[in-house]
Order: sequence, then structure tokens, then C-alpha cells
Amino acid sequence: MTQRTLTAAEIAVDVTAGRATAVDVAGAALNRIDAARALNAVVTSDPERTLREAAAIDRRLRAGEPMPLAGVPVVIKDNIWVEGWRITQGSRLFADFVARRDAIAIERLRHAGAVVVGVGATSEFACKGVTTSPLFGPTRHPLDPKLTPGGSSGGPATAVAAGLVPLAIGTDAGGSGRRPAAHVGVVGFKPSYGAIPYGPGFAEPFFALSVIAPIATNVADVALAFDSMVGPDPRDPDSATISNVSDELDALRIVYSPRLGLDVAVDEVVANGLASAVERLSRAGLQIAHRDPVWPPGATEECLMPLQQAGLAALYGNDFRRDPTVFDVDIARQIEMGLTWSGAEVAASLNSSNAVARAFAAFLCDVDLLLTPTVPCVAWGLTQLGPTRIGGMPASPRAHAVFTPFVNHARLPAISIPCGIDRSGLPFGLQIISGRGHDRRLLKAALSFEALLKPYAAPQIRPPHQI
Repeated sequence: MTQRTLTAAEIAVDVTAGRATAVDVAGAALNRIDAARALNAVVTSDPERTLREAAAIDRRLRAGEPMPLAGVPVVIKDNIWVEGWRITQGSRLFADFVARRDAIAIERLRHAGAVVVGVGATSEFACKGVTTSPLFGPTRHPLDPKLTPGGSSGGPATAVAAGLVPLAIGTDAGGSGRRPAAHVGVVGFKPSYGAIPYGPGFAEPFFALSVIAPIATNVADVALAFDSMVGPDPRDPDSATISNVSDELDALRIVYSPRLGLDVAVDEVVANGLASAVERLSRAGLQIAHRDPVWPPGATEECLMPLQQAGLAALYGNDFRRDPTVFDVDIARQIEMGLTWSGAEVAASLNSSNAVARAFAAFLCDVDLLLTPTVPCVAWGLTQLGPTRIGGMPASPRAHAVFTPFVNHARLPAISIPCGIDRSGLPFGLQIISGRGHDRRLLKAALSFEALLKPYAAPQIRPPHQI
């Protein structure tokens, strides 16, 4: 097996056993990153720092310290603090910012033996459904450089899909960790809100929504990373203990909702692909019912967007008033809109968020796993906010994001696993959702689903030197 095809778990085993060194593994990852600069997936690297950290891992191993992620190279999204690294949020306002300390999740990853080899691209402030920023420009899809991988964790997802690293850490406040993973054919996991401590780091425009989101080529590596980061910490008052129970698959109540109970368009290839995936799972012996959640009247992503826009305005409104051109034009538009919302309108959006969360909780009272599409379409043109048409109908700029945000507002765990490709080889994903705190139940089920669906869901990614 070549180094490029090794999983995070395999690397950790080899490094622990002395068949490879963390320095050699990190060096190989740095070479792959350098060979794939055209993708613009990794926007900051520091080879000297990385190799020093890798050498420290080798010393810890020689001293007999056990590390579940020993020597695993990891890319961290450009909005998560990594001590000593330039972390910019893709914004000119933070072009020279160097993180003063690690976020708790990164501190835990490093304790587990992971080695940071680069910083992955994000849209500005992680507030856009494609990955492009004023500082670094667009990140390209690893299957077709004319396409976007989506966003906002497009850099980390692309780094994994292109084989630059086996593991990356993104964030997810509305689907940012799941949708790019679906578009490039890898696994993206959004834990329950609070399962992994958040911060210290940048002030968030999202009100109690964003989570740390591991991304990998397979569910087992995502679970390995999750286990290394999970658990409460007194520095994050929202962090919480989650259940250790992981029920047997045949005991779970599973339902499939092809449109999540929403009046939204889905491309035929995605709709048919998801239906085929559910049929394969049923043929394997799973009992899967068809059932849709029932949402409060008027529940749409649009009614929730004032929270993000007002949050951006609260943080960056003064900078916008001084010079709106410093921002990405789409982020500037969001800030401008955020400055217009009244307190009553923002409160109404908070009420809508709460209503969505309660409706989702009620639905999951007698459902253990909910299956839906992750995305309604495959990847689209690099310079577009979204596809112009979905399901044969004209599409708004956020129509590609319809299946993920409600999960964040309900603070639930969800995972996207590859489940099919279109005729041109572009992937899409199956989203699996569970009740809050049941992250391990979800991961165990996803591991089984992955084994059943993997033969139908493997896009062919070119090696970095061919990109």
C-alpha cells in the first residue's frame, strides 16, 4: 500500500509500531500539499514548524507514550485557532493574525499525536456556501478544477479528497462540514452541539450553532478523531457529556425522508441515487420506513438567515462602515443586510430557530436514525454562489444548502457519507441524523452503512501531480 492511500488509523498503527516515523509521514504530506497548490485547498503551511512537531511525536513514542493519532497529518480549517499559526478566517481584517493558543479541540488532537501540516481554506468568516475568500481566492474541486467543492469547509474537504491528508478538521454552522464532503466524495461529521468543546478562538457570528467537524475518507477515521476531541471542558460552558451507548443496528428505528419534509427541488440523479442507496440498505436487512418531519408554518432557511447576518453586522459592522470593499462582496452584502434588521426581527428569527429545534426533537422521539440527502445537486461552476438550476427549476443562491441548516438549529449530530456519483463521476452524499447526544450510535450505524454503499460511491481522484 502506498503512503498516499493510508488511512489515519493505519498511519497511527505504523508510526506506533516503528514502521514509519512521524517526521517521514509529515514530510510526505508536505510534499503532496506542495504538488497540489493549484487546488488552493491548503492556504498556509509552515514546514519547519510541522517537522519540529513531528519530531516531538517521535520522541514521545520512544518514551512509551500511547497516542491514538500518532503521526497522523491533519489540515485545520482557517477559522480554528492553532497556536503559533497564521489563522485568518479568509479575511483581510485578519491577514496577519497569529493564534495565541490552540482551540481545545486542536490541543486534544495534538495530545493524541496528530501533526498539523497546513491550514485549509474557508470562505470569509465561514459564512458562504462556496470556498473563496478575499485573501486566497477560490478552492477548486479535486475532480474538476472548473468546479467548486462547496463551502465553507471546502479546503479541508478537498485536502482529504485529493489524498493530501487522511484527516482534516472543519467547522459546521449550517452544513459547512457536510456539504463539501458530499460534493468531493468523503465523510463529513457534524457532532452534537457541545460534544466537542469550541474555542478559544474568534468570536462567532452564529448564535450557539457552530461545531468542530472532522472530515476523513472513511467513517472509522472520523470516529477516531471524534474520540480524541470529545468531552466537556470547563473553558467552554456549552460543552457537554454525550452518551456512550451505541445500539445494534437491527434495534434502531430508521426512517427515510427524500426531501426532509421540505418543498424543495432535487436533481433527478441525486433523488434516484439516494433512493437506490436506501433500497440497498433495505435489501441488506434493515427496516426503513418512509416518513417526513413536520415543520412549523413558514420554516425555511431564509427565516433563519437574519441570525447570521445580524451576527456578522455585530462583529464587523463598524469595519464595513469604514470600508465595505475590504470584505468579500457576498459577505459585505450579508453585513449590510444585518445592519438593517431590527431587534424584533432578530428575535423572531431566534423564535423560528427554537421552533425548528422543537419540531426536530419531537420527530426524533420515536425515530433513532433519519436518512436524507446531504445535498440536492452535485458540484457546480467555480465562480457561482450556487447552481442556476436544481431539479430542472431555477435555483436561488442557497438552494443547494437546504438539507443541512435545520440540523444545526436543532443541535443534532449528523454525518454525510458518499452514496453515489453522477454520469460524469461527481459524488453526492447520504445524510444520517440522530438525536442530540447520540453521536456514537450515529457513527456506529454510519460505519455499517458505509460498508454497504462504498462500492457504489467511489469517485476517482487524480494524484496531486496530475492536477
